[in-house]
Amino acid sequence: MRYRHPDRDQIRVDGVLSALGHPVRLAAVRVLDGGGEHNCGSVLAELGITAKSTMTHHWRVLRDSGVIIQEPSGRENLLTLRRADLDARYPGLLDAVLAGARTDEDGDRSPGASPS
Repeated sequence: MRYRHPDRDQIRVDGVLSALGHPVRLAAVRVLDGGGEHNCGSVLAELGITAKSTMTHHWRVLRDSGVIIQEPSGRENLLTLRRADLDARYPGLLDAVLAGARTDEDGDRSPGASPS
């Protein structure tokens, strides 16, 4: 099975932001941001997800939005973050989203934020 991936000029900011707006997909992208190809199983293990079926929809959303490349390789799929395409299309966007996710995870507040 071959997957369809949008060309760089077909990647839309609303699709990217929508894809990255889900915590599971954002966590997967953070794993992929380490570089290189990852098989689905290794990403699932790092996220602590045991059911492959849970991620099928998430991989499709990330792929269709242009965030990842998903290529079959034998009995598994290899995932690669499309960092170069995203940086060329929307410079700084991915870095800002990933930095925001790290800040949220650390519990830091932005300047001027009111306490909870």
